[in-house]
Amino acid sequence: MKATIILGGQGGDIYYELGLVQGLLNNGLSVEVIGNNAMQQSEVMDHPRVSFHNLRQDQNPQAPLFEKFTRIMKFYWRLIRYALSTESRIFHIQWLNKFLFFDRIVLNLYYKMLGKKLVFTAHNVDPKERDGNNSTYNRITLKGMYRICDHIIVHTPKMKEQLMDWFDVRSEKVSVVPYGINDMVPKSDMSPEDARHVLKIHPETKTLLFFGFIAPYKGLDILISALPRIKEELGDIRLIIAGNIKNPKANPYWIKIDGMIEENGLGSTLTKDIRFIEDDDIETYFKAADVLILPYRYIFQSGILFLSLNFGLPVIATRVGSLEDFVDEGRTGFMCEPEDPILLSDCIIKYFESDLYRDLAQNRVRIFDYASDRYSWDRIGGITASIYRNA
Repeated sequence: MKATIILGGQGGDIYYELGLVQGLLNNGLSVEVIGNNAMQQSEVMDHPRVSFHNLRQDQNPQAPLFEKFTRIMKFYWRLIRYALSTESRIFHIQWLNKFLFFDRIVLNLYYKMLGKKLVFTAHNVDPKERDGNNSTYNRITLKGMYRICDHIIVHTPKMKEQLMDWFDVRSEKVSVVPYGINDMVPKSDMSPEDARHVLKIHPETKTLLFFGFIAPYKGLDILISALPRIKEELGDIRLIIAGNIKNPKANPYWIKIDGMIEENGLGSTLTKDIRFIEDDDIETYFKAADVLILPYRYIFQSGILFLSLNFGLPVIATRVGSLEDFVDEGRTGFMCEPEDPILLSDCIIKYFESDLYRDLAQNRVRIFDYASDRYSWDRIGGITASIYRNA
């Protein structure tokens, strides 16, 4: 059996797709992959049972608006021609592009007309709800797509419940498949000491990491509000902020963050790298940190959490969405209630007083082993292959 894995262009995690492809290969499937320039460099794409189609090509977020429009139109045209010619019977769609009606309704009806079985992974049940800009149009087109698809994959039981309640999807049409550990990011023998040397952080400094795209729902402002109390209690601390934000000089949220940093005199407490973090730099941040902080206001699940587990780095997260399903309290991290800087600071202080931090070197190895077993791509590939066969 042959399946096609389709990567969309809006916020997609190529490491998830690469891990899934590897898991499917390990379970005996042949795979056609619709991807982009970044994926083309992966060794997975050289496997004899992978046929890679670089239809998405360049995805530079800094490109001019007209260039972005032109390249998405070219992508759609290539995708339409590909679907007409391929013998793949299963189309597994990962992420969508910005033209919601075309992506959700028109393209999927076209695939169905060609006799394809459609599997869609809802990494977020309703991304617009998460981002705080939902609309009737969004809910109608999303509900239409969920009805057109033959099967839907979510990552937690709670997400399945939301999908059934919000969009009236039948239970038998939905499968819960865990998010896989992100083991596709380059790793070397760099030590935490080496990583801190690169970032000019003292070996004894208690170091927090906030990583990934910066948006209001991720709660960085809550973490900044908690920092003065954390600093007062713990003394020598450092917060690394590593990630991109749209138009930081004019972005109201980032202007607010900058104002909070200045108002509280936190500049010397921070290491900021506000850009898209390239693959080769990711390891440095996760090895330099003592803990990853996910102070989210709203989320369904987080790929950053699984990136952290790959580096054996404990996580402090808020009880939103399904994050609690992936954090083993006291063993892989700690949880606290959302939108409360005092509770967040209490949780961070508790972590630095715990055995999880005191024995961090040994616990990093244990966390990686635990996550590699529980969220292995071999296991996830096997479950996904069964879904394809049933479809």
